[in-house]
Amino acid sequence: MMLKDMRLHGRNGQGLLSAGKPLTTVRCLFTVVCCLWSVVSNAQTVFDIISEKPAYASCNYDIYPDSIPDRLTPPPPGKRPFYISHYGRHGSRYINKRSSYEIPYKMMVQAAGVNELTATGKRVLAEMNLILADSENRWGDLTKIGRTQQQMIARRMIQRFPEVFKNSAYVSARSTIVPRCIMSMEAAMVELVQQNPRLIITMDASKSTQWYMNQQDPQLHRNELTEEAQQAYDRYIASRVGNSRLMELLFKNPEIVKELVDESFFNYYLMKMGLFQLNTHRYLDTYLTDLFTTEDLYSMWQIDNVLWYLQYGFCPLNGGDYPYSQRYLLRQIIADADSCIRLEHPGAQLRFGHETVLLPLVCLIGINGYDLQTTNLDEIEAKGWWSSSVFPMGANVQFIFYRSSPKDKDILFKVLLNEQEATLPIRTDCAPYYHWKDFRRFCFRKLDQYEKRRLKE
Repeated sequence: MMLKDMRLHGRNGQGLLSAGKPLTTVRCLFTVVCCLWSVVSNAQTVFDIISEKPAYASCNYDIYPDSIPDRLTPPPPGKRPFYISHYGRHGSRYINKRSSYEIPYKMMVQAAGVNELTATGKRVLAEMNLILADSENRWGDLTKIGRTQQQMIARRMIQRFPEVFKNSAYVSARSTIVPRCIMSMEAAMVELVQQNPRLIITMDASKSTQWYMNQQDPQLHRNELTEEAQQAYDRYIASRVGNSRLMELLFKNPEIVKELVDESFFNYYLMKMGLFQLNTHRYLDTYLTDLFTTEDLYSMWQIDNVLWYLQYGFCPLNGGDYPYSQRYLLRQIIADADSCIRLEHPGAQLRFGHETVLLPLVCLIGINGYDLQTTNLDEIEAKGWWSSSVFPMGANVQFIFYRSSPKDKDILFKVLLNEQEATLPIRTDCAPYYHWKDFRRFCFRKLDQYEKRRLKE
């Protein structure tokens, strides 16, 4: 089967510690504890996660965590947060288009038309009718759950870094022109004002900023699926598609309905339909997810995870360049930061967009090793390239900047991926904090090399 047909949505390093100033005993102990916690956390497999949280299997349809660990490494002595730069995905939404649900639905209707549904099959069809009715004319809309996610993220941001939002701090918020992103921005800003009514907030959603807020490079998209990549993908998913157990559960004579129901497509899309409902206000009522075992969900996650890597990661099978689609966004983030750190009280710059921007941005920067390059698709999962951990609904990257005073030239910052401290592929003497000048140098060198190479093509 073609790779592009297995999508519902149409189009989704460890830092090296160098020699430096000695840290305090307390900070060293804190770092050791964090490292031990990280080792324990990373020991958990994807299968383990899915067994505890089935929604993780749906990759970009996963739900943002209900709770975020309070654990944050204290900054070096004298350094205080003074500026935040952010790019976040919209919160939970309805499915983008009716056709995504109609793939399994029409198969079920056809089977019902020839009286081939079991009692379980009839119940599933009834559930599908409820889901379609609930979603009608809400395709792509932000849900109540999505709004709450954005409110909680904003609340934690101001509570964790009150220095950035004190008094009449300035907050600049921008969104893509998609309604769910605009509403996500509005929900976050309302929460910030409730936390501090003195904030000065500006909001904007304009086509004039789409060149970096939602850039989809046409040339890189043309190369996202080479023949070599398609063949590698087909080999990878060969043993992971289909579900004969599900067919026997829903249909009286599975062999007879094969002319009406494509087992691989039906299994995949019915799982997606059930898991996606976790994002809507009907999430407590869905019956569909009970049809699938952890093994079923895990196989679907593997299929999707590899697909995201092939299309949006640094996959050599497709030229290994797609993350550079976000080169304009990265340059803008750096330019905005360079401008803001000159100010005495710069506040925060918050941007609201999409997972198809966030994931390649994370790969481009190399956050948590997502700049992985491999042609062996079986290595991706083992090496920790887990897309679900990057872009659940409401996903975000926060750059938190620190200094001792407005005259301090040694600007430090750290990256939070979904509000948890992350690593970068550059050297530092104060992990998880990095020197801003080192990050700028790293990014500009990387971007300049790519752009020079592209000019020669």
